Amino acid sequence: MYTVSKNTKLISYVLILIGFIAVVHGFITDAHRSWPSLMVNNYFFLAISAFAIFFVTLQYVSEAAWAIPFKRIAEGITSYFLIGGIIMLFIIIAGKLHWNHIWHWMVDGIMDPNHKYYDPIIAGKQAYLNFPFFFIRALAYIFGWWYASKRLIALSRKEDIEGGLSNYKKSITLSAIFIVFFGYSSSMMAWDWIMSIDTHWFSTLFGWFVFSSMGVTGFTMIAMISIYLKHKGYLQYVNENHIHDLGKWIFSFSILWTYMWFSQFMLIWYSNIPEEVTYYMARWDNYNALFWVTSVINFIFPLLILMSRDSKRNFGYIMTVGVIVLIGHWCNVFLMIVPGVMKDHWHIGFTEIGMFFGFLGLFLSIVNKALTKAPLFVKNHPFADESIHHHI
Repeated sequence: MYTVSKNTKLISYVLILIGFIAVVHGFITDAHRSWPSLMVNNYFFLAISAFAIFFVTLQYVSEAAWAIPFKRIAEGITSYFLIGGIIMLFIIIAGKLHWNHIWHWMVDGIMDPNHKYYDPIIAGKQAYLNFPFFFIRALAYIFGWWYASKRLIALSRKEDIEGGLSNYKKSITLSAIFIVFFGYSSSMMAWDWIMSIDTHWFSTLFGWFVFSSMGVTGFTMIAMISIYLKHKGYLQYVNENHIHDLGKWIFSFSILWTYMWFSQFMLIWYSNIPEEVTYYMARWDNYNALFWVTSVINFIFPLLILMSRDSKRNFGYIMTVGVIVLIGHWCNVFLMIVPGVMKDHWHIGFTEIGMFFGFLGLFLSIVNKALTKAPLFVKNHPFADESIHHHI
């Protein structure tokens, strides 16, 4: 059984304290800037947690043996989802109460033809972008993902005790249903929570773009936590062959993200349609350096470092790329959310970085606690023995 060391707990608590100070400082000095920062950091870890649910279900449906040693790690990562979902709902409600101005379409009168703030384009989207329907959808995403994770974890624990194939087959059925739900809800979540910030703009690739970013960060977090636990003497069955597979997923999803990024950017930029290109003009004009640095970090570093077979099997390389990738995709989330709210009045300072450390501490604290509740290697899983002898 895994036990959390005092030093690990202390680090988590210190990070949470830094985050708390950053939140207080941010909302006292500049609340308008602090709300999107709060959303960026919460969404970043919420997306990682959501992808961990998808990871677990994907392994059930595909009947993959290689990923069994990482199953409990992914289950632990999903534990952040409940608190992250609650914070997300709070941000949405705060938007409706006009405590924040993240979603422009929530402004009073913007869909009323007789109001001075009337916007005919936004009014045309009223059937979809209205608060009751928006909030119900958010509840559906969060509850559906949370329920699936709790149910799968419960079945996994029962499998440890009872053995047999009954719980395993139930998990496969639930996973198959969830993957369909996740396919729709993850895209709709991206449209609702992020794309609707720039209400006039839309992209048919946006759901896939967001999903690819979730995949990169999700696989990276699973790999980094697994390597850390291996270093601490846990996960004795994990070896370079298992990490190699995770490295391939990090590499491939980084390429997928780059493909989605370039396809969306190139087509919109080259076609130069005013309704579409304004999204990139805002980022090109006011966030130019961050825009290009993010793109390079998220493509060049994974490509060059993880291209060879040996590098994917090297724990140090995976950890190095992991840190770079997490920073790069945090910047990607920042670029998706902040420009639509702050326009050109932005910078990355103590508020943004401090909140990141705070949410990182909260995430690690919750995940570490979850990992102590069950053995790190599953018992009685039909593919457990095969996973131990995995070799590529």
